[in-house]
Amino acid sequence: MATIFTKIINGEIPSYKVAESETCYAFLDIQPVTKGHVLVVPKIEVDYIFDMEDDRLADLIKFAKVVARKMDKVFDCERIGVSVIGLEVPHTHIHLMPINGIADMDFGKDKLSFSSEEMESIAKAILEA
Repeated sequence: MATIFTKIINGEIPSYKVAESETCYAFLDIQPVTKGHVLVVPKIEVDYIFDMEDDRLADLIKFAKVVARKMDKVFDCERIGVSVIGLEVPHTHIHLMPINGIADMDFGKDKLSFSSEEMESIAKAILEA
């Protein structure tokens, strides 16, 4: 059965896309920890990031870097934080979040909520950066 991320990549489930390549896809997290929280995923389903083939892992990291650089242009933040947890969905994914301190990446805090218009605006800003 396809993961939720594969369904997003295939357009079966809508997303707020911020970038796409031949091998990767990036979109806004709908339960963000910070404003502009992005998920970066490979288009192939691999559950555990360290089970990925080296060339595909390199593609994913390089793609995440491109997305992070775009995010740097959009958000007034100290850094773009990076996290790989990998327990929520059995499909490798990298979290990219605009942060000003380590506490900004606390996955235990209440998730933020934005209107669909705000989400579209955030996604468009990153996509066009």
